[in-house]
Amino acid sequence: MGEFERMFLPHLDAAYNLARLLLRNESDAEDVVQESYLKALRAFPSFRGEAGRPWLLAIVRNTCFTWLRRNRDRSQPEFDSEIHASSASSPEKHSLDRERSQALDRCIQQLPSEFREALILREMEDLSYREIADITGVPPGTVMSRLSRARARLADCLNNPLYKSLFGSRSGNDLS
Repeated sequence: MGEFERMFLPHLDAAYNLARLLLRNESDAEDVVQESYLKALRAFPSFRGEAGRPWLLAIVRNTCFTWLRRNRDRSQPEFDSEIHASSASSPEKHSLDRERSQALDRCIQQLPSEFREALILREMEDLSYREIADITGVPPGTVMSRLSRARARLADCLNNPLYKSLFGSRSGNDLS
């Protein structure tokens, strides 16, 4: 099991982030990540190659979608973005950072799942288009299209008057 741990434990945070954002629930994400790691451990003898991270994230992704199909009728509480709030130098900055983080999370959660998934894998997990294509089973061109649409929808959401005051004036896809 030492080789498995060496290859896949460094990707535990990425697995959890993907599951949490796909499932929109921290507790369910923990369960799915644990289940995914067990599946990966069982399948490890057949693993060939050096790209362990995309292989593991594909397992996490598939386990998430299986979980969602089984539990569709359960209500899902809104994702708690408190964990994304950066440390603040003042109470005002902390409050603004938390509001921005919650607004961003709400906008991400409004994206269709295929757009949200592509955005998470590219922007948060820094995977290449090819790796995302391998994980999701779609061509790289589809990945690029989904990312473009996800970014545009995210920018539109953040430009909504409800959030605009938090982020200032933004144009196009400039989300930095």
